[in-house]
Amino acid sequence: MPPRSAVRLGLTVDIVQKHHQGSGQLTRGVVAGLLTGSATHPHGIKVRLTTGEVGRVQAVVTTDAGG
Repeated sequence: MPPRSAVRLGLTVDIVQKHHQGSGQLTRGVVAGLLTGSATHPHGIKVRLTTGEVGRVQAVVTTDAGG
């Protein structure tokens, strides 16, 4: 899971919402706010997406512009 320094406003990320922790279902969205103040968290940095959904970042989505 990425540290807080790797998560910035406007990035596309995959999060797991609290009610999906058991299944691990991911939700993709754009970061609107950072809710975790510490540099790292064992379950991921908590963020709010532009859709209002809240969850912990599992991965930062990168797009391959090559090719």
